[in-house]
Amino acid sequence: MKTAADFFTAKEKQRIESAVKMAESKTSGEIVPMVVEESYDYPRAELIGGGMMALAAGLFVSWAIGHESIWWFLPVAIVVYFISVQLIRNLPSLKRKLVNPVEFDVEVREKALVSFVEQGLHETRDKTGILILISLFERRVQVLADSGINAKVPENTWEEIVAIITAGLKSDAACDATCQAVTRCGELLQEHFPIKADDTNELPNLIIEGN
Repeated sequence: MKTAADFFTAKEKQRIESAVKMAESKTSGEIVPMVVEESYDYPRAELIGGGMMALAAGLFVSWAIGHESIWWFLPVAIVVYFISVQLIRNLPSLKRKLVNPVEFDVEVREKALVSFVEQGLHETRDKTGILILISLFERRVQVLADSGINAKVPENTWEEIVAIITAGLKSDAACDATCQAVTRCGELLQEHFPIKADDTNELPNLIIEGN
């Protein structure tokens, strides 16, 4: 799995930032795409997965070689547990299978809420910040809009934006999809939040966690 820092090339990052600038030139809304490697580290997946592998290996060896002896079971289980934890930790595809998809949804939304505050999206002059969070490990996209926007734009409006980027992630066209999503956000905001004469760019045009 690519890290957040190298998920987009330098040229792709420039394209996304240009798309944000273009969209914001027509609206007072502030659009902030953000890429993170994961929304949570899911330690329970390592604990459960490692425990299951350790139990299976310990039982098999103690039964096949040690005649059900606990003195075979314990050392084998301990060694296999620590190896399994490292394996799960370093193989995202394996770790992903050990996490309930519902937990992904919960953690990505929580990450988006925390990032919304940490990155200052709640502090724009007219409460018109929009966060587009792309969480790589979970393969999830979360869109959050501030109160000024939610007062005029139905919340389910952002399902379209999520669908655009999610499709791009699946087809290896994440940059194109992100640019398209940003442009669409600008179109949706333009009607209710046209650009103002004294409008300024209050937020970054792209945030890469870990940069």
